Parts: sequence; C-alpha cells; structure tokens
Amino acid sequence: MKTAASLLTLALVVPSALLAVAAAPLAPAGPPPPPMGGLPPGPAPLPPLPLGPKPPAPVPVVSKPVPQPPPPGLAVAKGGKFGLPFSTLTDSQKADFAAGKAEFLNIETVEGGLGPIFNDVSCVACHFEGGAGGASRTLVTRFGRLTNGVFDPLVELGGPLLQRRAIAPAYLEVVPREANVVARRITTPLFGAGLVEAIADSTISAYASVAKADGIKGRVALVIDPVSNASRVGRFGWKAQHASLDGFAADAYLNEMGITSRYFPNENAPNGNKALLAKADGVLDPEDALAAGAQKSDLNLAADYMRLLAPVPKLAPTVSSTKGEAVFAQVGCAVCHVPSMKTGSSPVAALANQPVNLYSDLLLHDMGRLGDGIVQSPATANEMRTAPLWGLRLRSLYLHDGRASTLDLAILAHDGEAKAVRDRYAKLPLASRQALVVFLNSL
Repeated sequence: MKTAASLLTLALVVPSALLAVAAAPLAPAGPPPPPMGGLPPGPAPLPPLPLGPKPPAPVPVVSKPVPQPPPPGLAVAKGGKFGLPFSTLTDSQKADFAAGKAEFLNIETVEGGLGPIFNDVSCVACHFEGGAGGASRTLVTRFGRLTNGVFDPLVELGGPLLQRRAIAPAYLEVVPREANVVARRITTPLFGAGLVEAIADSTISAYASVAKADGIKGRVALVIDPVSNASRVGRFGWKAQHASLDGFAADAYLNEMGITSRYFPNENAPNGNKALLAKADGVLDPEDALAAGAQKSDLNLAADYMRLLAPVPKLAPTVSSTKGEAVFAQVGCAVCHVPSMKTGSSPVAALANQPVNLYSDLLLHDMGRLGDGIVQSPATANEMRTAPLWGLRLRSLYLHDGRASTLDLAILAHDGEAKAVRDRYAKLPLASRQALVVFLNSL
C-alpha cells in the first residue's frame, strides 16, 4: 500500500512510468477493437459468453506477480481534456486530487492483491473517454437464474458478476449452466461525481414524491452504505446501488480488481469454488489496508479523485441546441432527466450549495423491456436509475448495455415508464428530432 506522500510524488511521474510498462497480457486478452466514431479504441471485446462446468482442479498458487500491461486507453486518459479538478480547490485539496489521480492510474499487481479473478488492472482501464474518469465501451457481465418470478443471483456459483480475467488460466470463470439471465453493462462516467455525492438525500427523496405525467413514478433507492453502515439514498451505478464514492470505490476494488478492503474483506472465489480460492489467493486480506496512523487507504484516495473531479462543461448554446432543449422539455424527457439539482452542505467548499446540471432525478424507474433482468437490491429486474446526461457528447455507446450506437436509437429503445415520452418523440418531425440530438450532444 502506498503512503500519501509517495502517491503525490507518483502523480508527477506516473505517465512516463506507466507508459514504460512492458508486459504480456493476462489471460484472456486480445487486440483492441477498431476505433468507433473517431474515438480511440477501448479494451478488447469480450468473447461469446462461455457456458460450462466449474474451473478445473486446483493448481499451485502463483508465487510471483504476473506482469501487467498498460490499461487500455491510458494515453487517452492522461492527455484527456476533462480529467481536471475543480478550479476553486484549496492547496490541500489539490494535493488530495493529485494523490487520488496517481492511485486512479495505478496498475495493480498480483503481489499487491490483484485477483485471483478480476475484470481489469486499474480504475483508468475502464474509465478513460475524455480523460481519466470518463466512460468507455468496456462491458461487464452479470448473471443469475429466474425461477417462477424469483431471481437467484447464484452467489454460490460466483454470481452475480462474472470476472472475465484471472491471474492464471485455471482460475478463469464461466457463466454457469444454471444461469438463465445474462446481462452486460458498460462503464459509467465519473466527471462531477463529487457534486452528485453532495446532493442531500432529502433532495432526491422530495422529487420522488412529486406527481408526474404519463404514468411516470420513480422511487428512491435506499441502500446500506458500507462505509457508514447507515441507510442512504443510492445514486451511483446503473441500479443506484451506491450512496457514497468511498463505497462505490470499495465495491470496484473488490469486484473489478479483486482487491479486498476493510469494507469488503472477503475475496471472490472463482465460480464460488472456495477450495480453488484457497489455492489461488496468496495475499493476506484485507489487501487494501490502512497503514499505521493513516486515515485513508488506496480506495479512499481513488474516491478523493472522483470527488474532486470537475464535471464536463456544457457547450455554448446554438440556434439548433436551443430548439432541441425546448423539444427535450416538450416531449417529457425532463420529467426523469431533471436538468438540475442543488447540493447541500459539504466540507469541500467547491461542492457546497452548488447547482448540479446532471439531467437525472437519480431515481429508479421501471423501464420495461429496457431493464436488464438483474435484481440488484434495491432495484428490481426492470428498474434502472435515470442515467445522468451531462457529458453525453463524450460517450461512444448508449444505454446500459451499449446496444444503441446513436442517440436516436437510444431514445427509441426506451420503454416502461418512458413509453409515452418515447412515442411522442417518434412522432416528431425529423427536424425536431435532429434538434433534440444536437442539444444532447451539447451536454
């Protein structure tokens, strides 16, 4: 684990250090896909979902760290335009941001706790479009079993999240044959996440009780924050399953990189095979532990980076975007994609009592066929959080699974509570639909 001082030093040299990494990829890996829409290539596409029995018999533990490749999109993230802090931070907060960015870019190793099963080797490997903290085309796979209307996350078989990589081939996971629900999700952006965190629970809850047209409801996602152990209003993730950035980071460290912490001290077993885990896990848990006298571990530093990361500014209005903004309101998009909220109090002055132009109510809505079929408490199979739209112009794919390659297709795929709004949009003259897309691309 790194000290705050060493991380601050690393922040100044990490680009060249990371680019100097030369190593063979972990299994499985492949060449990056071709560029899409002029954007840099992201990580290798996932192969067809494997179906099969549990992994083969245990093999001896890997005793030496497996060399790691640079995260996909690292050069883009380092040179990204929007991976910037708020301009009004104090010197101390700027230091926190720098230390946090170093951790966000840091490539984890087996020796440091990576794995034995994981999805990638760093935060930036999945968050890089537009800069460190952006979205990407990276997909993760979730699965479960639906029987007579009851969803089973198949925890005993390694569910509900499939980790697509491992420190050795013998530990690789597959989607178990018992699973009859399989969904994929793309990476969400983190720009402005500190402002979202600073919105008071009461502000989100109040909007849930406001009467809405077209049968639109929306409900608050109440979750237990692993950091405070308190019931909070969820706001991060496709199912609004996280209330705080430290909790969000802790979950990602465990489930995306296989690094345990004081918040999540138990390692994931490959397809639930604890005997195999005992052979594979050679690092004492929790792997991301507090140093003597320290108040923050690595995941807290990464949370600081996300918290102090400025949002993507909206482009200057044009005649077309102004018309599109009016259409956005007229058809009813703004009922769920609420243009602005306001933060409450915060120990960070840059976050306190500020407008948050996120274009989301942060509520769960029944999206009908657009739901991903995964029950993830507190969300049901068809419920999804209203995705914030700020920074939308940096995205390369749309909707939770990236199925839509254009904004027009994304709108037309809406269902459930959004069906009436979708139908109104579909009946608009082409010029109005085009103006709405221009507006969305100005966010």
